[in-house]
Amino acid sequence: MSVDSNKSFISDAFSMLDPVFEFFSDYPISVFFVVVILSFMLTKIVTMIMTVLITQLTSRTKVEWDDKVNILLSRPVFWTLFLLGVLLAVVPLKLSQNSIEIMESMVASILIMLWSVFVIRLTAVILDEISRNTDKHSFISIQTKPLFQNLVYIFVFVIAVYLVFISWKIDMTAWLASAGIVGIAIGFAAKDTLANLFSGVFILADSPYKIGDYVVLDSGERGKVTHIGIRSTRLLTRGDVEITIPNAVMGNTRISNESGGPYEKYRLKIKIGVAYGSDIDQVKQLLLSIAINENEVCEVPEPRVRFRAFGDSSLDIDLLCWVETPEIRGRVLDILNTAIYKCFNAEGIEIPYSKQDLYIKEMPGSKFNDR
Repeated sequence: MSVDSNKSFISDAFSMLDPVFEFFSDYPISVFFVVVILSFMLTKIVTMIMTVLITQLTSRTKVEWDDKVNILLSRPVFWTLFLLGVLLAVVPLKLSQNSIEIMESMVASILIMLWSVFVIRLTAVILDEISRNTDKHSFISIQTKPLFQNLVYIFVFVIAVYLVFISWKIDMTAWLASAGIVGIAIGFAAKDTLANLFSGVFILADSPYKIGDYVVLDSGERGKVTHIGIRSTRLLTRGDVEITIPNAVMGNTRISNESGGPYEKYRLKIKIGVAYGSDIDQVKQLLLSIAINENEVCEVPEPRVRFRAFGDSSLDIDLLCWVETPEIRGRVLDILNTAIYKCFNAEGIEIPYSKQDLYIKEMPGSKFNDR
C-alpha cells in the first residue's frame, strides 16, 4: 500500500467523524460535561496507578511515615489533575476573557489551599517521626514539636495568602506597608506578651525542664511541670494547686530541676544525732538496715551512712539513700524517720535534744525571811 493510499484512508476515517465534531461544536455544554467526565475518570485512574506504585516502593522500607505520606499525597494530586481538566473543558464554552481569568484564579486559590494543607500535614508527620526517634536533648523532641509545628503553620499561611493575592492579581505593596505599621503598633502594645512568647520559644528550644519534671524556683515555688506553653508554664504543687508562671519569669530565674541529671532518682539526706558514748558501728548498721529493708528506697545507688561531725551535744550522722522520683520523697522520709525513732528506742540509743539545766544558788526571799 502506498503513502497516498494511507493518507486517503486516514482522511476517510476522520471524515466519518465529521458529524460528531459538528454535533459537539453546536453543543459546547455537552463538550464541557464530556471533558469533565473524562477528566474525572482519567484522574481517578492516574491517582490509583500512582498510589499502587508508591505503595510498592514504600513497602520495601522499614519506616512507617512514608505510608502516611502516600495517603496524604493522593488527595491534592487528584484534585490538581481534575481541576486542570475542568479548565480545559471550559475552552469550548468560549467565555469572555474576564470570566476565564476569574475561573483560573478560583482554581489556583483552591489548589493553593489544598497543597498548603498537604504541606502542614506532611510536616506534622515528619516532626512526629523525628521527635519519637530522638532523645530528650535533641533540638526536635516531644516538647519542642509544637513550637516547630506552629512555625510551619505561620510560614505556610503567610505564603499561601501571598500566592492567593497574586493569583487574583492584587497589589501587595499597600498591604505589606499596612502590615508593617500594624506590627509596630502591636509590638509596643503587647511587649510583655511578646517577651513571654520569645521566652517560651527559648524554653522549648533549650529544654531546661520537661513535662513531668519537679522544679524549684528561686522564689520558693516547687511543683511538677504539667504544661509548657508559648506564653506560660504551669506547675502543680504538692498541695494540688496549679500555678501559672509567665515564661518571661521562668526564663530569667534560677531553676533547680530535681528530675534532671542522668536519671530521675532523688537523694534523701536524713540527719541524725546520737548521744556521746553510743556505739557508732551499731548506729551505722541499724541505719543501713532500715534503709535497705524499705521497698521505696532504691537498691542502686545503694544506701550509705556518713559520720559527719562531733556536735555540741551529739554525734552528727547522715543517712543517704535514693528514691525513684522526687514526688515520693515526703512519704519515704516519713517512713524512714518513724522507723529510725522506733529502732533507736528499742535498742536504747539516745537521741539528744537541746535542753538547759537551771541551778538556783539561793532563793530570792531567803534573806528577808532571816530578818
